[in-house]
Amino acid sequence: MDFTKLCTFETFQQVWSHYGHGRDLRGVLEEEFTRIKGITYLDHAAATLYPESLIRDYCKDISSNVYGNPHSLNPSSRLTSDVVERVRYRVLQHFNTTPEEYSVIFTSGCTAALKLLAESFPWRPQTENEAGSRFCFLTDSHTSVVGMRGVTSACGIVALPVSPQEVENRAKDDIKGEDIICQTPHLFCYPAQSNFSGRKYPLSHVKGIQTRRLYPACDHDGRWLVLLDAASHVSCSPLNLQDCPADFIPISFYKMFGFPTGLGALLVHKNAASILKKTYFGGGTAAAYLVGEDYYVHAANISDRFEDGTVSFLDIIAVNHGFEALYRITGGMNSIQQHTFGLARYTYMLLSCLCHGNGQPVAQIYTEGQFASPTTQGAIISFNLKDSAGQIIGYSQVDRMASLFNIHVRTGCFCNTGACQFFLGLSDQQMRRNLQAGHVCGDNMDLVDGRPTGSVRVSFGYMSTFEDCQKFLKFVADCFVEKPVTVDQERLEKLKTNTAASQGLKDNTPIEIINGDVCKVEQIEKLTEPSLEGLGHRESNGTEEIYRLTNIYIYPIKSCGAQEVDNWPVGPLGFLYDRCWMVVNGNGVCLSQKRTPRLCLVRPQVRLSSNKLILQAAGMDTISLPLENTAQMHFSCQVSQSKVCGDRVETVDCGEKAASWFSEFLGQTCRLIRLNPEFTRNVKKRRPSGAATSTSLSLVNEAQFLIINRASVTLIQKLMSSRQDGSEGDELLDAQNVISRFRANLVVTGVEPFEEDNWSHLIIGDTLFVVTGQCGRCQMVGVDQETGLRTKEPLMSLSVYRKGKVTFGVYLTREQAESSTPAHVLSVGSLVQPDMQSLK
Repeated sequence: MDFTKLCTFETFQQVWSHYGHGRDLRGVLEEEFTRIKGITYLDHAAATLYPESLIRDYCKDISSNVYGNPHSLNPSSRLTSDVVERVRYRVLQHFNTTPEEYSVIFTSGCTAALKLLAESFPWRPQTENEAGSRFCFLTDSHTSVVGMRGVTSACGIVALPVSPQEVENRAKDDIKGEDIICQTPHLFCYPAQSNFSGRKYPLSHVKGIQTRRLYPACDHDGRWLVLLDAASHVSCSPLNLQDCPADFIPISFYKMFGFPTGLGALLVHKNAASILKKTYFGGGTAAAYLVGEDYYVHAANISDRFEDGTVSFLDIIAVNHGFEALYRITGGMNSIQQHTFGLARYTYMLLSCLCHGNGQPVAQIYTEGQFASPTTQGAIISFNLKDSAGQIIGYSQVDRMASLFNIHVRTGCFCNTGACQFFLGLSDQQMRRNLQAGHVCGDNMDLVDGRPTGSVRVSFGYMSTFEDCQKFLKFVADCFVEKPVTVDQERLEKLKTNTAASQGLKDNTPIEIINGDVCKVEQIEKLTEPSLEGLGHRESNGTEEIYRLTNIYIYPIKSCGAQEVDNWPVGPLGFLYDRCWMVVNGNGVCLSQKRTPRLCLVRPQVRLSSNKLILQAAGMDTISLPLENTAQMHFSCQVSQSKVCGDRVETVDCGEKAASWFSEFLGQTCRLIRLNPEFTRNVKKRRPSGAATSTSLSLVNEAQFLIINRASVTLIQKLMSSRQDGSEGDELLDAQNVISRFRANLVVTGVEPFEEDNWSHLIIGDTLFVVTGQCGRCQMVGVDQETGLRTKEPLMSLSVYRKGKVTFGVYLTREQAESSTPAHVLSVGSLVQPDMQSLK
């Protein structure tokens, strides 16, 4: 069966029978999730999506009721207290327990719950007569769990990371139970579900640690308590605390409902509540205290005692509506688990069987099973893609291409360094070397010395659909598979054979890895790069080559269309009026073509002679604005703060006329703002030479000017042509189309493709420029500047040729003399004299 036939709903139904919660899922999406039309959202493990009825019902509730501070006793306060207590009960009911067994302490999130426990746990340092407390955690733990080590280390407590294999492999057969003689408290932390791979760890570990049968509890005397990190698990799976009575369970509600986002909870078992100690006491936590002496009596109720100050009661009220919507739409967590696991299993099966034309597998999937059962695997798939030579494709490249197709994924290590190291085969020493190479958590440095620093993760939610899987799989096949697309039929049949057994919920047997499926990467071989030599080289005829400036572009409004000119003055910030304005949404956030490609259809024109900025677009009346604010306008304009590439900038609003024009054209509330002329945006940059420099910028991203080389454009065209030979796909782009997508200020005729990467200085006409770095490219180059439509080229070909280093063009800064010089004007046709930096 070919790949196209596998990407059908009929095939999905053969793999998994549970879909859609017994409802018309398409109708649910049209009613509850209209805002995600055209978006393939696959990042539910980070934050799921809220249904629109949740927000409507919540807004109606707080609009029609008066909720006061619950610390008062008036009617509005009593109403708040009653609702908050109702929500506590509902949280416990959701996890099949009662207020007699657990208390709910509301926090600002799961991380805050963990921090609260770390600071309140009665850690005992080691003494001459008694061993101290142990802080133990599974190596496959979230950063926020490992971060508790910061508190324990300061207390002199031993931190013991435990691998998943050690827990059972080093277990003892006898059950010791609670140690009556030694009551030293120890804490063991593990996730119910890995947020990296989706692996579900046995909930029976809770009792196994508490009874000191499992490692490390079996090797250390004392009282062992268990923290079950349920944040990832409860987003798509039921949790029955009758079966696994953990002492502490932190959760975040936005992972369950999508809203509210600033609220979590720590569930504390009644048997563990009495050991927690507090030092700080805030409003509402004290039964009594004295100002004049150190006298304090804590509140009797455990929730009151640990909720410092006023709880976020309006957010807590939203949780009630979250439960209402969740059960109304899906029927409950069992249905959600079946639905989301089916989507993940189907995607895993096809992705793991997908091959290049030469038979090489496309994906390296990081899992310890084969998605056999929802009791052992969650709705998360972590992977890296590989090219036809077996070389890892960096996750940043995959993320950029996915964004181009409006597919939302997560990349990196997902705040789980332990799992990342295990699956990628990275030693502690290699992790340190990656840091020295400049890689930090959350950046886009996806490869160091050819080895991945992280992976790509897709995850599903209760509103995810088969079409989401289909679009994702076709995206991988279209963008990353060397044609023809093939399928490992033998592996596919083996996985299908396992399908029948996986429909039940009782299978807890560990899954063996077959057919070389990726479980742990022991090593990543250094493979030969695809041969692209010769595409971009031409022999020198021995005569001196002439470089010329062929095009000049300015972009008056950031992310809007270009204005081509034959000559243009150079100011202190770059080209005069280049990126002097930008469009922001109703929240004041800058709009760009990444999310709003229609911006490219706005064609602003700067008219120096008439001091006008002309705004024009198809179907819109043309309007004009003054280039410079008059004193009267400046007095009436609102000054505000904005951010551009992390830099704080001061801007002024351009008025209602421009705001209405852009809002009508873009179909959303937005405003036009400009850089405040009285504000100086100084950016300190380190040049390739190592010298630091301070540069004044407009609203550009990185530097005053961006220059590209026509020889590099020609190479990318040739590569696109070679990739499209004999296959269907995007129409071949002409040179001007490619140039417009890279949105450069300066276009020059070069000799060799990408020789500009090695330029250190250049003179254009009589103006000296310094090269400050290469321009990293994102999915914006996939936007056709004439139509606003997205295509996978030229980003795909550029990514292949540059082998993960997705840059095109270099940034320039004008080198200004200390003494005042006359204004410079650059003209098309000017001689360009580059100065090559020495290559080491």
